[in-house]
Amino acid sequence: MSNGTGRRQVFRLSRERRVADIMTAARSVFREKGYEDAPLSEIAELANVVEGSIYRYFENKRDLLVKVIEDWYESMLADYDQQLSGIQGTRNRLRFMIWRHLKTIHEEPALCNLMFQFLRTGNDYSHTAVYELNRQYTRRTLDIVKEGIDAGELREDVPLRLVRDLIYGCVEHRTWAYLRGEGDFEPDATADAVVDLVLSGLQKRRPAETQPDFAERIENAVARLERAAARVGP
Repeated sequence: MSNGTGRRQVFRLSRERRVADIMTAARSVFREKGYEDAPLSEIAELANVVEGSIYRYFENKRDLLVKVIEDWYESMLADYDQQLSGIQGTRNRLRFMIWRHLKTIHEEPALCNLMFQFLRTGNDYSHTAVYELNRQYTRRTLDIVKEGIDAGELREDVPLRLVRDLIYGCVEHRTWAYLRGEGDFEPDATADAVVDLVLSGLQKRRPAETQPDFAERIENAVARLERAAARVGP
């Protein structure tokens, strides 16, 4: 029989659960307060751990930020792969990648700012796992372009790195004001305009196609991008 004096059972969370709780809390606090104004004490309180225990799992606050962004990128890549598997056609697949990138910026401006302002500009960025994940992220877009080249749909004489810079440079320039908290943009309309602009320059021209026709397509694509911007302001 129990005499009522037995010890109370103590449940200890696994290391994986502790890390997950801390990262979930950190993501929430970073999203709300940014990097510099996010105190580790608040992250610890939200994760239900003592502040000092954070250093058992992360070197410092920047290391914690890197791991949070790393986890975010991994989940995005998994989602992209799953959805791309059901999309056929070069234009549709390329449009999806551009649209999803724009949608992510629209839905997670705080995390995108952390990536652009604090991680990508750091001296250690190229040595982080996030750097490699970002390369995988953009490589998926270039794989779609390469598939279009191999299928004979797109030109072979345009460097893939230039295509990458055109796509992501255009997206970043278009969304930078939004990330500063100024104005808005429409992911759907902007994605349509960007993919039209990119494909206007990449699609093979038929022998009978005249240069004015090609130039007109470029102008029309640019006009669509400008109209998408005008609808939501600067």
